[in-house]
Amino acid sequence: MVKSNNFKFKTKNLNVFYGSKQAIKDISLNIEEKKITALIGPSGCGKSTYLRCLNRMNDVISNCSIKGKVLLDGQDIYSEKVDPVQLRAKVGMVFQKPNPFPKSIFENIAYGPKIHGIGDSKAELNDLVLHSLERAGLIDEVKDRLDDIATGLSGGQQQRICIARAIAVNPEVILMDEPCSALDPIATAKIEELMNNLASSYTIIIVTHSMQQAGRVSQNTAFFHMGDLVETGETAKIFTQPDEQRTQDYITGRFG
Repeated sequence: MVKSNNFKFKTKNLNVFYGSKQAIKDISLNIEEKKITALIGPSGCGKSTYLRCLNRMNDVISNCSIKGKVLLDGQDIYSEKVDPVQLRAKVGMVFQKPNPFPKSIFENIAYGPKIHGIGDSKAELNDLVLHSLERAGLIDEVKDRLDDIATGLSGGQQQRICIARAIAVNPEVILMDEPCSALDPIATAKIEELMNNLASSYTIIIVTHSMQQAGRVSQNTAFFHMGDLVETGETAKIFTQPDEQRTQDYITGRFG
């Protein structure tokens, strides 16, 4: 990737199987801290599987087995010493479809901090909720509606609620699995602007089908194809001077 030792994640020889089917093959990839890394590639290429390895979301899939190492700040997250619940507070996730809880806007954001014992007093919790909504670029739209049910918001607002919910537990990494695929262009532009604003504070890894989106928001790009990591590097180079023919073919639309 980029010449830097400032890596948040290092994956080494990562293999993932669903039963006997191998989803990703021997992937070694370093993710730079406080940068946006885009994972691109055709459907079924392994990019979402890889993303779910980074906060152990694959643990909940009964026939999934993982070999290799995933290091977060040098610690193997699959070690028995690592609590997956604490890991997921540190490595938050935003899914393809907005999934706010059927609770008030306030309760959606306060949920994580309450579980993790963040924000002892009501005033602290209130400040935390407002700050998270502000970071997610939502405060002006919902400050007078905090008691409204979050599922009544527009799709784009719901997705920003989910980002605010992830931010509220003070994570270090935010994983985004196609966060804009269900949104219209205006809502997508707001999410992209938000990602750029957050990148100075968080390491962000985004799975996207949109080459244009990867080009707009990411500093680094990794191209996956049929379970392999074909190529990784600075986004500008991957898009203009890729080393691999498969990367060139995908980016120019010859397959996908």
